[in-house]
Amino acid sequence: MEVLNSLIEMTPISLMLATPLIIAGLGGLFSEKSGIVNIALEACMLIGAFVSATLLYFLYEAQVPFAAWISILAAVIVSTIFVSLHAIASIHLKADQTISGTALNVISTGLTVYACEIIFGAKSSKAFNISASLKEVRIPILKDLPLIGVLFDKIYPTTYIAILMVVVAWFILYKTPFGLRLRSCGEFPQASASMGINVVKMRWIGVLLSGAFAGFAGATLMLTTQTFFYFNSVHGLGFVAIATLIFGRWNPWGILGAGIFFGFAQTLGLYSSNVKMLSFIPQQFFSLFPYLITIVVIALFSGKGSAPKAAGEIYDASKR
Repeated sequence: MEVLNSLIEMTPISLMLATPLIIAGLGGLFSEKSGIVNIALEACMLIGAFVSATLLYFLYEAQVPFAAWISILAAVIVSTIFVSLHAIASIHLKADQTISGTALNVISTGLTVYACEIIFGAKSSKAFNISASLKEVRIPILKDLPLIGVLFDKIYPTTYIAILMVVVAWFILYKTPFGLRLRSCGEFPQASASMGINVVKMRWIGVLLSGAFAGFAGATLMLTTQTFFYFNSVHGLGFVAIATLIFGRWNPWGILGAGIFFGFAQTLGLYSSNVKMLSFIPQQFFSLFPYLITIVVIALFSGKGSAPKAAGEIYDASKR
């Protein structure tokens, strides 16, 4: 009973922390299904977090309505533009996709710190009023249901949006001609080209979608868990999102389950002292736990056969 009560209490926070991982994981899914590995999810999340926090600060001061949602939209747009650097390097210049993604991760840190210095005169943005952030929602009647009522009480709207995105992503990838073409480019790009599919175009779409999703994830993280931006706001969650993609076996429903799992892993430390069987474990272990699990997941599942066969490979139209 004690464990059940703790799980119920953990659920809202776990879903809040899982939401950015699910959204960013879906972005990585579209990119890899097209054949491009995007390890710059961390960079796109960081850009999205910076843009949303900075814009929200000024929009709230100007009393602009729907400031939080406008900030999220701006984060999506800027992150999409930013990730186009990865598309240019990996698709047109045929650069190694891992190196290109790593370069973007390095650039994003320096770029956001420099921008904060220019705008705020510091390495972090000024704190925006917490009331300007996204608000939790409570759904009448449903929130009073036994056990599952916790899923409708004090939950951020972005969590419901993330679940909807999972459904839409599954439908697009597996029930539409576009999804079939995208998946074929990540499996057998030369065969796809021989059938008249524009592989370069499909890969561009996959990469741009990954940037948009990751930017949305970064903005969601910022506007639900923090009150100001600093250079370590994302703190490695982009790589956890990649682990979510791998653990979810490159499937939207798997990403949803893996994201919730990692969300609970992050929350566990906050409630470990309330559970007798876990109270003897040092608090620092639970801070390390999500990242330890990430390493284990990547080691165990990254080599499995669920990954698109041509993901990470340079597309050469001359090869057949």
